[in-house]
Amino acid sequence: MSCDPATRPPSAPRWPLGIALALVVALVVGVLIAAAVARNQSPDPLRLVALPAPSATSTDCARLLGALPATLDGGQMGGLPRRQLAAPAPAGAAGWGQPPVVLRCGLARPAELTPTSRLLDVSGVQFLEIPAPETGRETGRETNSWVAVDRPVYVAVALPPASGSGPLQQLATVIGNTLPQRDVDVSS
Repeated sequence: MSCDPATRPPSAPRWPLGIALALVVALVVGVLIAAAVARNQSPDPLRLVALPAPSATSTDCARLLGALPATLDGGQMGGLPRRQLAAPAPAGAAGWGQPPVVLRCGLARPAELTPTSRLLDVSGVQFLEIPAPETGRETGRETNSWVAVDRPVYVAVALPPASGSGPLQQLATVIGNTLPQRDVDVSS
């Protein structure tokens, strides 16, 4: 069987295929650009509830807040940029990323701090872990808090599970370099 050009069926025009391919490429590029723009947009200001923080306006907290980094290492979450706080912002507070890592300076002495409390040394700072309440575990908001207990003011760092330990290590270094160490007060 020979292929005589005179007997060959006419071929379909190729221009519709070219247009369809160009549209698919344009769509993919558009989605990638939109994702990049959305990723680089700042989230809304972070709303924090006020907590009892009798020393939040102290010079120690002011010095600590002034030394905090613009970005934290969020492990799987990547770099966590510092967030603007929504008004009225509680004194002594700062936040990074989404879900947020939150630091609060000048809190009241944690009731969980007892003579038998297990403390964790992170970069030379003694921390007491305050586990997420049961309601947090039930709703999937398992944010544990770590309270620095060997400084002139109590400093809490709340960590979402996906952030890893990087933010706590970074903030412990800043706390250790900014606030002088003192004995842990385990009296009740």
